[in-house]
Amino acid sequence: MLDLQFSEAELETRREHVVDFIRDQADAAGADGAVLGLSGGIDSTLTAHLATEALGPENVRGLVLPARVSADEHRSDAERVARDLGMTFDVFEVESVVDVLLSAYPEAEGDHRAVGNARARVRAVFNYLVANHENRLVLGTGNRSEAAVGYFTKYGDGAVDCHPIGNLYKAQVRQLARHVGVPDDLVEKTPTAELWADQTDEGELGMDYDTLDAILATHVDGPLSVAATARELDVDRATVDRVRALYEASEHKRNPPPAPDPIE
Repeated sequence: MLDLQFSEAELETRREHVVDFIRDQADAAGADGAVLGLSGGIDSTLTAHLATEALGPENVRGLVLPARVSADEHRSDAERVARDLGMTFDVFEVESVVDVLLSAYPEAEGDHRAVGNARARVRAVFNYLVANHENRLVLGTGNRSEAAVGYFTKYGDGAVDCHPIGNLYKAQVRQLARHVGVPDDLVEKTPTAELWADQTDEGELGMDYDTLDAILATHVDGPLSVAATARELDVDRATVDRVRALYEASEHKRNPPPAPDPIE
């Protein structure tokens, strides 16, 4: 499998680069700080570490946003991250808001994808409610691997002011997290968006992140064809085809909503 490992010097360069990016984004916006959702997962944990370094923990507010399908351990991990970093944090239950939506549109009840995406969008509303009230930026916690295959909710976790770790593959997120001192149990934790019960990222994607990262770096972001990628990585061509299809089908998520071309 393709090795995406950074050297220690490269990790330090990337840490400094992201910290500077967050500080520059806040300065350019005239913001008094930042807000981010804390899930207890590695992406939001790393982003929180870098944000508190950039802006100071007193200027970063974490929002823990559990739903009915959320496991207690994830909420506990999210709160632990905030406490360890000295951040202010709030816990807002999103399910009561989702229940109001379903009472208005009960036809969606039982549709785990529609309801799961509604949960993600309610979380975005809470992020911006706090951010607007306190003149803060909303920091995204998505990574390069998720963005490439559209593994995020449009106008949900994709609704942010900037993506500090958006250029890092999932494997690189883990490396940088270890570099900045994130505890191993959080680095190795099974990734889940917790949009519905028993959901995991890799179960839904149909492959582990190491395989996804390697295909993205070699084929989607790299020069090799589907066939050459399958040979190089020793994976089924169908797996490479799946990643390519996910990338192409999710292009709309990475671009602004389209409008007709102007009439000359």
